[in-house]
Amino acid sequence: MEKRGKLIILSGPSGVGKGTVRLALIRRPELNLFYSVSMTTRPIRAGEVDGRDYIFVTREKFEEEIKKGNLLEWNEFVGNLYGTPLPAVEKMRDDGKNVLLEIDVNGQSNVVRKCPDAVTIFLLPPNLESLEARIRGRRTESEEVIRERLDKANAELKKAWRYQYRVYNDDVERAADEIASIILK
Repeated sequence: MEKRGKLIILSGPSGVGKGTVRLALIRRPELNLFYSVSMTTRPIRAGEVDGRDYIFVTREKFEEEIKKGNLLEWNEFVGNLYGTPLPAVEKMRDDGKNVLLEIDVNGQSNVVRKCPDAVTIFLLPPNLESLEARIRGRRTESEEVIRERLDKANAELKKAWRYQYRVYNDDVERAADEIASIILK
């Protein structure tokens, strides 16, 4: 029987570059790393692909999955639901694959309760100014949503201590190298 795969949680504030670092990690075959695509009720953004970036569903479908117990964790943020489909994560881990979850700090707490063996990594911005510039640079959200994201980012940064590892994303490849070494040890 194959060795059960690791569960790796990557969190950090909106705009810190979690997605970019994730892509750099997934490209490294030695990590045997697979991304767990989250489910969401938020509208799809330009350039996103259903099933690759998120599994886009209606609120009704999402609530049905909650009732069935099919989500490892879920949360509501700026009026949309986000969650991690449990059956897909369990299957990948049982197949010996390392599974990467890109989730927020609330999700991390919920997952660690259910999976105490999870490896937890918090991605930090080099500074708050760069974080705000990245969020504004998307030009996809209203000022109200940007403010909510910035407020949430500040609250999340105060919870970085809950994670086993904290990695600065001052350079994507350097951050990915540091995270890769954490996963491999």
